[in-house]
Amino acid sequence: MTGLKALTPRGRSFLASGVAALLCALVLGEHDLLRVAVLIIAMPLIASMVVTRTRYRLASTRRLGPARVQAGEESTVTLRLENVTRLPTGLLLVEDTLQYALGTRPRFVLDRMESRGVREIDYKVSSDLRGRFPVGPLSVRIADPFGLVELTRSFTVTDTLVVTPEVVPLPPVRLSGEHSGGGDSRTRSVAAAGDDDVAPREYRQGDDLRRVHWRSTARRGELMVRREEQELQSRGALLLDTRRHAHRGEGPRSSFEVAVSAAASIGVHLSAEGLALRLVTDQGARHVVDSGQSWSLLDTLAVIRQSTARSLEHGVAALRQGGGDGLIIAVLGALDLEEAQALAQLRRPGVTAVAVLLDLASWDRASGDRASWDAVADDGARAARSVLTGAGWRVLDLPAGASLAGVWPEAGNKRSAA
Repeated sequence: MTGLKALTPRGRSFLASGVAALLCALVLGEHDLLRVAVLIIAMPLIASMVVTRTRYRLASTRRLGPARVQAGEESTVTLRLENVTRLPTGLLLVEDTLQYALGTRPRFVLDRMESRGVREIDYKVSSDLRGRFPVGPLSVRIADPFGLVELTRSFTVTDTLVVTPEVVPLPPVRLSGEHSGGGDSRTRSVAAAGDDDVAPREYRQGDDLRRVHWRSTARRGELMVRREEQELQSRGALLLDTRRHAHRGEGPRSSFEVAVSAAASIGVHLSAEGLALRLVTDQGARHVVDSGQSWSLLDTLAVIRQSTARSLEHGVAALRQGGGDGLIIAVLGALDLEEAQALAQLRRPGVTAVAVLLDLASWDRASGDRASWDAVADDGARAARSVLTGAGWRVLDLPAGASLAGVWPEAGNKRSAA
């Protein structure tokens, strides 16, 4: 039965034609027609028996280059098939499994593969949507030379393509107060101090070995690290507003996707400058990013989704409880007066606070919807902006279609704060 199920439409047609010819030959007594009927019936049956009973053994590997791309960029998938038996294969129909966001399923036809033969296939994938997308599993259909029988063999291994938000290169901006523990002057004073002036502590799992204090290690007989270097690491917090009701539009050009891209761009920019970040959303703390480890932030933002929360209460609480942040940056959608006042209280002496406010009215005007909402929204946005600037926040307005790189220099302008 397995062999008959492997018959292609052509194979079934041959079998049906042979049976019809056999019946006609028996009724009419035509011996020549009987021979033809037997031949036609035998072809698909023999092909089915050969294909299903031949133990083909194929090995498959897949390579993604690169395995992490920005939205809209391409990644190359390389498939490697190897015939690990001494028997040559027949015609191979290769198909890889992809989610719809990565495009149509790639299909390839390979001619007979010799014993121990190897074939490599390349194809491109890309997505305008963020996310983690499985690539695979691979399926191979083995066919006889006449196309009468196809047998499908599937592999189980899959790989994952991570599509991160678009990252916009930002110009360098001086953000004062970003060093927790006293700023640049304190950092310089420690750098000028000798090793003898550093108060070491015991080595802990995960400490950078470059911070080992060798003189204290020799005296104590156990690894010791410099305590001050740990404490003077620059720290900051990045708040991303993911509330569904606080954003407008759908798809890659929606205000939410622009906000995620802005958070990614700011995070990568600050991480490259040696700043350790906490990612916080309206649902609370989400992720900690060490300096120079921006890839972990991008992986988190690749799968972040809109929330059903109605306020920023949990996000503000997470920022307040974390403490020790010399820099706070908030990427915000719709903001009411009460939420603006709660954020304003986070601005303390020695802390630099920057707010990227999405101009949602521009998204409404671009879509042509909610025209009556514009005036109310503009008044609310102006009131929230006034509260933040009055508390010392540096506020950047980001309208639809504008680039964050164009408004980012305002983050270093103290005059943008009241």
